[in-house]
This record gives sequence, structure tokens and C-alpha cells, in this order.
Amino acid sequence: MLPAALRFAARAKINLYLHVTGRRDDGYHLLDSLVCFADLGDELAVEAAPELRLSLEGPFGTALAGSDNLVLAAARLLDPARGAALRLVKQLPVASGMGGGSSDAAAALTGLSRLWQCPMPETERLLALGADLPVCLAPGPSFVGGIGEQLEPAPPLPRFYLLLANPRRPLPTAEVFRRFTGPFSRPARWRDSPADAAQLAGLLGERGNDLTEPAKSMLPEIGDLLDAIADSPGCLIARMSGSGASCFGLFAAADEAAKAAAAIQVTQPHWWVRATAIATGGAVAELASG
Repeated sequence: MLPAALRFAARAKINLYLHVTGRRDDGYHLLDSLVCFADLGDELAVEAAPELRLSLEGPFGTALAGSDNLVLAAARLLDPARGAALRLVKQLPVASGMGGGSSDAAAALTGLSRLWQCPMPETERLLALGADLPVCLAPGPSFVGGIGEQLEPAPPLPRFYLLLANPRRPLPTAEVFRRFTGPFSRPARWRDSPADAAQLAGLLGERGNDLTEPAKSMLPEIGDLLDAIADSPGCLIARMSGSGASCFGLFAAADEAAKAAAAIQVTQPHWWVRATAIATGGAVAELASG
């Protein structure tokens, strides 16, 4: 028997690097990216119910009120005729480049496939929910290619810590990609595991996020985020994640990341700032049922 409710963490997605490698005839951009997940994010509870319904909580829940968000879209993709009660505690900023909606949808698919005893959709159908859906269902850090459908497990990553910052202003992904004018980059994957956080930062320093400049052209405050993070003691590298506007700093020590986050929050109280660690698994993790 299934428990009364299934609960899942839906973790923040971090693009450690992101190269735009080309563009298809249909306008979709081709990517090469290394994706991992932070040990923080949203929470989704799934419970049996006669009709499909979603309740929203958390500091960013109101930003989704009235929208037909990805959690409901995922449920309808899995089985449009079934019912369930879904409760989303939205902790991540909306449209922030951390894949929160995709992680939420991945958690919904994971929970509902168990609740309804039905298989997961194929990858091509998942892309209807967005390019980040396949990697948010992967078991761990992955290299992502194509438009998001090509996944390759990444070599094991060392333990490291993250400072995440967002200006609390959404940035539409489609417009960021539209503003990208090139040039295209080459894929930049590696095969061996970095020995430690410093070596990982060195590898990332040879790579970048090709969407940073188009994102900054829409929201110059991204430059302020990157400068504040990069100037923090202990920061090994600072980057924008995904299509923005969230940025991250990579640290070798948890206390360095925490002190940096606290210092930035004092000087920029309107920003969303968090310190966390890399997650050991993927975007979705089951929590104790309640």
C-alpha cells in the first residue's frame, strides 16, 4: 500500500557551464552543458484524490497563482483523466534560471507515476514540458546536449559548496535565447573526475555561459550579482546559471559559502541569497512521507 502522501524535494538546477553550439532549422538552439543540482529547492506532496488539484505555498507560491504551471501540465501529460491532490511549497524564485519549474514537474511525474502505477513518458514527450525536463529526471549530474534530450552521466564531481543569488526579477528564457547572436561554441566535456573543488573551478574557468551577455543586456543587475559573488572571500569562480538571472559562486568550504551569503544579504537585502552544497543525486529526492 502507498502511504497517505508522497513527498519529494525538487532541487535547484545549476548549469556549471553552458555552451550554445548551434541552432536547428526550427529555431531551437543546441547546447552543451554540465548540470548538477543544489541541496535546496521546492517541495511537492502528492496524494490520492478524485480530481486533479494543486495548492501553492511558500514565499514564491503567489507568483504562480492563477497560472497553468508545469506541475499540472506534467500530471496531464502522464494521464489527463486521473485525479490527485498536489501541494507545492515554492521556495525558489520563479523564472530564475535554476529550473525550478522543471524540477517541480519532474517531482510530479515521479510521484504520480507511483501513485497511478503508470510508466514515465518517453523523452520526446517530456520535451513538451521544456528542455530541462529530461535532465531533471536523471539520477545525478549530467552533460546535456541537443536541445536537452541528449544526456550523458558526468564523471563524479567533488564535494563543493554554492552561494546562490537572484535579484528577485524574472527573466524569460525565450527572449534571452533570441538575443543570443553568437558565435557558437564547441562542446567542452571532460572525462576524468576533478580531484577537488579547486580543480573543478579550473576546468570551469576554461568554459563559460554563452547566455550571460544576452541576459545582462536585459537585466544589467546580473553583472552586480556576479561581481558581488566573485569578490567574496573563498569564491573559486562565479557564473550565471542557465538563462539567468540567478548566479552562483563555487566554494571549497561550507563556512566560506555561508559567510559570503550572509555578507551579500546585508549589503543587498532585496536579493534572494542562499548558501548550500551540491546534492549527491538528481533533481528529485523522496522525503519522509507525511
